[in-house]
Amino acid sequence: MTHVKKRRKLLQAVKGYKWGRKNLIKVAKTARTKAGAHAYTDRRKKKRDMRGLWQIKINAFVREYDLSYSKFIGLLKANKIEVDRKILADLAVNNKEALTALINQIKK
Repeated sequence: MTHVKKRRKLLQAVKGYKWGRKNLIKVAKTARTKAGAHAYTDRRKKKRDMRGLWQIKINAFVREYDLSYSKFIGLLKANKIEVDRKILADLAVNNKEALTALINQIKK
């Protein structure tokens, strides 16, 4: 009965897939394998995409203060201020006063 349990578990994993990928054992196996591979790579790709989004948000905010993203990050490093991009992007969206104060501090 192990083979039945294996099949049942496989078909449960591919529930919701289109066409034969959801009910044909041979096709479902490859579908599950490929889905797992894509999920693995996309979990890593998500980190890259998020960093790019943070950079865009920071750049859009600092442009209002006649700075580019690279100059802003350079000034932060020169002033030994260690704030990661995730926090900076959040400040740019939700707490503009705090980021403005930070910009004024590093411009001096």
